[in-house]
Amino acid sequence: MDDAALVEKYLEHVRVEKRLAQRTVELYSLDLKRLLDNASAAGVALAHVQNAHIRRWVAQMHSAGRSGRGIALILSGWRGFYVWLGKQGLVASNPVQDVRAPKAPKPLPKALSVDDSVQLAEHRSDDEDPWLQARDVAIVELLYGCGLRVGEIVGLDVQASAAARGWIDLPSAEANVLGKGSKRRSVPVGTKALEALQAWLAVRNQVPQTETALFIGRHGTRLTAQSIWQRLKRRSLMAGLATPVHPHMLRHSFASHLLQSSGDLRAVQELLGHANITTTQVYTRLDFQHLAKAYDAAHPRAKRGK
Repeated sequence: MDDAALVEKYLEHVRVEKRLAQRTVELYSLDLKRLLDNASAAGVALAHVQNAHIRRWVAQMHSAGRSGRGIALILSGWRGFYVWLGKQGLVASNPVQDVRAPKAPKPLPKALSVDDSVQLAEHRSDDEDPWLQARDVAIVELLYGCGLRVGEIVGLDVQASAAARGWIDLPSAEANVLGKGSKRRSVPVGTKALEALQAWLAVRNQVPQTETALFIGRHGTRLTAQSIWQRLKRRSLMAGLATPVHPHMLRHSFASHLLQSSGDLRAVQELLGHANITTTQVYTRLDFQHLAKAYDAAHPRAKRGK
């Protein structure tokens, strides 16, 4: 039986005996045609395909731009075919058994543009409760101006104490927070954030106090991370931003914009509280994207003919 007939017999097996859906059988057919074409180009019969062949074809697919997920699906189809060949006694081992698709690159963290970040921070609405607006402005300024995590914002107290997880030292313009791994760090607080904090503290006591928390809700209880997520999403939509904003997006924006301006990766690492600089290095990719866009927009040699 030639290779094409073997493939047809296997497809009949998955269609009739395994009762796979027609669409799945069609996808298997496409994947096995690719296998047939590769084997034919290499001058090797399907039963004689080796592990090295499979790895070479995976590398070729990856170089051609096929995604890791797409390659994994193709390998799954090939693997099942060779399992069946083994049960027919036609191959001694499965050449696809220990082959894995390339890992998909981690998605870049989402960051706002500088203009969108400033638009969000400076947004004010005459229709909004002034008390809530003062609180939310201070939260945005700390998220974007200091790169704090939402958990660090939630943990801030009005005053420093032995029990406090974090606090803002206004005279020193520093935020003292308890980050991941229970590691404390101090972060500079900029002028805009200080102004927003002072405006918030001036109205904070308008509600009954049941907490030492810096940021509280209308009932005087400590604001939760979920509440901040909801308020920030609402605020970003009210500010006219196209993308709903979440707290970590502002932390990413802080890091990306700081790196674009300073180029000091170590300083960004310290400010973010990353234990390992490789965690911070992801922002160099964001910085390169920023430079690439500037190049494409401005350099005469970047403009391609249509």
